[in-house]
Parts: sequence; structure tokens; C-alpha cells
Amino acid sequence: MSHPSLPVASSDSSAHSWSEPQLPTGTTAVIYCEGQFGEQDGKTANGLVRHSEKYEILSVIDSTHAGADAGMLLDGTAVGIPVLDGLTAAIAHAGHVPDYLICGVAPADGLLSPGQRTVLLDGIARGMHIINGLHEFLTDDAEFVAASLLAGVTITDIRRPKEKKDLHLFSGRIFDVTCPRIAILGTDGAIGKRTTATLLVRALNEHGIHAVMVGTGQTTIIQGGKYGVALDALVPQFCSGEVENQVVAAFEGEDPDVIIVEGQGALSHPAYITSAHILRGSQPAGVIVQHAPGRESLGDFPMVAMPTVESEVALIEAFADTRVIGITVNHENLSEAQLSASIDEIELSLGLPATDPLTRPLTELVEMVLQAFPSLSPLQPSRSGV
Repeated sequence: MSHPSLPVASSDSSAHSWSEPQLPTGTTAVIYCEGQFGEQDGKTANGLVRHSEKYEILSVIDSTHAGADAGMLLDGTAVGIPVLDGLTAAIAHAGHVPDYLICGVAPADGLLSPGQRTVLLDGIARGMHIINGLHEFLTDDAEFVAASLLAGVTITDIRRPKEKKDLHLFSGRIFDVTCPRIAILGTDGAIGKRTTATLLVRALNEHGIHAVMVGTGQTTIIQGGKYGVALDALVPQFCSGEVENQVVAAFEGEDPDVIIVEGQGALSHPAYITSAHILRGSQPAGVIVQHAPGRESLGDFPMVAMPTVESEVALIEAFADTRVIGITVNHENLSEAQLSASIDEIELSLGLPATDPLTRPLTELVEMVLQAFPSLSPLQPSRSGV
């Protein structure tokens, strides 16, 4: 999926034409996530620290956690990416002006605050290309347009959809995809669905099972995912078709054993409908549900109580011709003892395997899939389709 970059004036002063500046040959990047790193609205930054195929992440900007190692703050494991207190410190740490400044905040409204605008404009003035995953398109903003033209840098609005003539309606081509599709859904937004999907794909491939991920949000695209669409930026009429199209492209392009589809929001969520399009467009044979037992209300909607994992499973299986094959647990707000108890309670209540992908062996996640789809085992002489 291509995303437009902002054109800039030609360096030839005698010319009256426009040309697009070249993106840098390097991939060094700083993530801006002031006040949100490690939080729900910092999920783009969180995801890039955990996994990035496209960019070399040099540091994260968040003065509230300055001095910490980003990986240690997120998962208790150092990754050598420092959290710094500002753009000046980030450039000093790099020893040069990094190629990219990535907007790593992801608020529910998808809009920039005045302070956030100032930092991104400062990055442009210093010669950094901007990667923006918000609903607010910076290439439509006169101030950003002027600044980028003056600095000769690009702005890439990840969520800007393709022209409607290039979008896809649901076609039924999904029924030609013969490998299993597994959707990673959840009981809330920003609950860890993308992280679980990424870890599952990695673990399956390490286990000798060729797995490919289809992303459905801006973070996966920024991370460098080959197949994906920023689903929540589309006109709803095209959502199922675009999911279907990306799954078909992954199947035809990679010949995988299994396709893992990243979830968005929650089917029960009052503010988001993207889970419905993911179920319709990918027609998954199985679903893994991500749940946070320690979360009392929906992340950005404190007036709405969290659904139970049991009610979400029932809703998914009533809405789509699929089955939930396991539960993954987000351990936020839980002690180790509480986490273990929650996993045991879920398994007893639902009769399904449960695990926490970030604190338990990833073999448990692989076994969850193999229990549901034994033909995927690399020990099997052949694999059946769906």
C-alpha cells in the first residue's frame, strides 16, 4: 500500500514545476511521544520500540520518563533505546540529525495539540522527514506544507486512504484463500492485539510454520508491514473489501501456511466498528481474543465498563461463522499472582487455552494455534485448507 509524500519546489530556481524530494537513504528515526510513552495513547511509539522492520529507532522523546530505557519501561527488558526529554537531546544523542521524526502518539481523536505541532514543526525545520499516523493529515495543513517546502523534506500521512477508485469492495475472493486465517481481536482498543499478532507471527515462523501478518492499523504500516491498511480511515463501504484484498495479496504473494490478521477496537466497543469489517473481510477460521482483566473501563471511555471475556467470545461467535481458539491476557494492573489466577480462571470458564504473550513462553501461543489447527504442525506430512 503506497502513501503520498508532500511534494516540494524544485531546487532549480528557473523552473516553475514541482518535484518530490527524495526520501533519505538512511532509516534512522526518533519517536515523539511526549507524556504518553508506555500509555494507551502512546501505542504507536510502544509498538515501534518493540518491533520495527523499516526504521532504526534511536530514541523516544517523553520528558516524563527521561533517562529510562524504552524497553525496560515497557517490558522490563533493556533494548538500548533511551527515552529523552526533547528533540535537542535526541539529536545530540544521535550525533547527527536523524532522517525521520515519527509522531508516536495515537489519541482517540487523532488530532495534534498545539505543543505537539510545535515539536513536529521544529523537526521539519531541522531537516527531518515526518511520519504521521494521525487522522489529522499534515499535508492538508498550510503551516506544515510551507515548513516542509522550505526545508525540502517530506511528510507522509500514513492514514490517508487511496483514491476511492483504487479501493476495493468485498468481492468473495477471500474464499479462494485456502490457508487458515486467524484474527487477533480483543475486548478494548489499545489492549495489545498488534503486539500479540506480531509475536505470534514471529513464533510460528521460528517453529517452522510460514505465517504472514496482515495489519489493519497505522502502527503496523509504520513498522514496515508488507500487507495492511489503516482501516479506521476508510469509508465503511470499502472496509471489508480492503481487508479481503490485503489478505488475498498476502496469500498470493507469500504462499503462507497461515495468515494472522491484526484486530482493531473490539466488536462490543460502542465507538469502533472495525472488528466487524475484519471478521467479514478476512473470514477467519479462528479468533484469538486479547483481554485485560485488570482494566475496569474502556481505555478512552471511562464511562463504559469493560466487557467480560466470556461476553466478547459469545458475541464474536454469534456475529461470524468462526470460533475463538484461545485467550491472550494483557497483564496491566496485575501482580504475577493475579495474572496467574486470571489465566487459570479464563481457562476454567471458557475451556480454552490462555496465556500472556509478554510474560509466558511463546511456545504456549504456538500450541494454542496448533491445538486448533493440528494440520499446521511442521511434523505433519500435509496441510489441509479452510
